[in-house]
Amino acid sequence: MSSRRSQKYQSRHVDREPEEEVQQDITNQLPFTTTNTLEPSQIIKLYEHSFRSVLESPDLLDHVQTVKGDLFNRDYITAFSDEDRRLAYVARWTPYRSLCYASLFSSLEPIVELFKNNDNTSNVLCVGGGAASEYVALVSVFSRLRNSSNSGILSAQIIDIADWSSIINSIEKYVKSYWIHNPDKLLTDFVHDDILKLNNSRINFESLDLITLLFTTNELFAEKRPETIKFLQHLNSNCKSGSLLLIAESAGSFSNITIGTKKFPVQFLVDMVLVGKPGEDNGAWEIIEESESCWYRINPKEVDYALKLENMRFFFRLYRKK
Repeated sequence: MSSRRSQKYQSRHVDREPEEEVQQDITNQLPFTTTNTLEPSQIIKLYEHSFRSVLESPDLLDHVQTVKGDLFNRDYITAFSDEDRRLAYVARWTPYRSLCYASLFSSLEPIVELFKNNDNTSNVLCVGGGAASEYVALVSVFSRLRNSSNSGILSAQIIDIADWSSIINSIEKYVKSYWIHNPDKLLTDFVHDDILKLNNSRINFESLDLITLLFTTNELFAEKRPETIKFLQHLNSNCKSGSLLLIAESAGSFSNITIGTKKFPVQFLVDMVLVGKPGEDNGAWEIIEESESCWYRINPKEVDYALKLENMRFFFRLYRKK
């Protein structure tokens, strides 16, 4: 977090990787887990159970390498263009992202309060969330905070340009069987569409309490920059006061966007559209929590998985609509 806002995450003197050394003065460390979410072992168990056949497939590593090459080339459309690629991604990357997002959600007090004190329906939209990392994390936090209560509903809407419907259905079936005491308390809606079209009647922006764009903003800018800016402006005009918007992307140069001959950090461009010019803060949103370089580290003593669970370094912004 920046010093002008929350001081919840303090920089720690830990064994640092080379790229982390450069960011030592601004690096924050998320906890491996918190009391506001399910245990990491329960999250990993979800993937082991729901995708056992994928994990046991002799072709899995070949599919993983194919997806890895597509992601390296920033060819996001091809990376998720068929079911084998999507299943490989879920088996390889989604588990540790779910652990990270569960820690992030459960460490941000405004998101915790959204679930803890809401006796009505919490409406959440996960943009580009078809791989289910944030969906699993949200349900994990909701399960811990509201599962024993008779009140409160989580309505999770996920929109993605790739067809992740079968994967979302598998995960929804698991969490309703093992995590949610009352299945009626979890409403899940997967929308297979392009968020940048802005003409999907199934999304009611005025009702949303939380919108997440986690490792999605770069993809949107890479595919359609003018439409992405228009989408952010749409959020300015259509989200209700008090709604939350969480954006996270890789920290460092990978998240730079080239405009003409200059490169800009993607968060700089997003802040310009949502918050306004630096120093003016005259936009529709305000930043209430942020970190320019945040680490999430796997504790191998607490979780074990067939594939590598990676540490993550990223920046995030939590905005609130004025």
